[in-house]
Amino acid sequence: MESTALAYLASGIGAAGVTLGAAFGIGKLASAAMHGIARQPESAGDIRGAMIITAAMIEGVALLSAAICFLLSIK
Repeated sequence: MESTALAYLASGIGAAGVTLGAAFGIGKLASAAMHGIARQPESAGDIRGAMIITAAMIEGVALLSAAICFLLSIK
């Protein structure tokens, strides 16, 4: 294989890993938030707000990592 083909392959694997990691992280976050809301319904607004902020941070890291994977593949 050529080095460019390996770079594209590595980029695809890296992007897939980033996507899976972000999906599992947000799923675990949402699950924990729902359990917390079920235990204390009166604090649902606070838990939901913290969950949205944390999910946005996870997505930001995932987007940055995927962009780095693609930038490294075209280098």
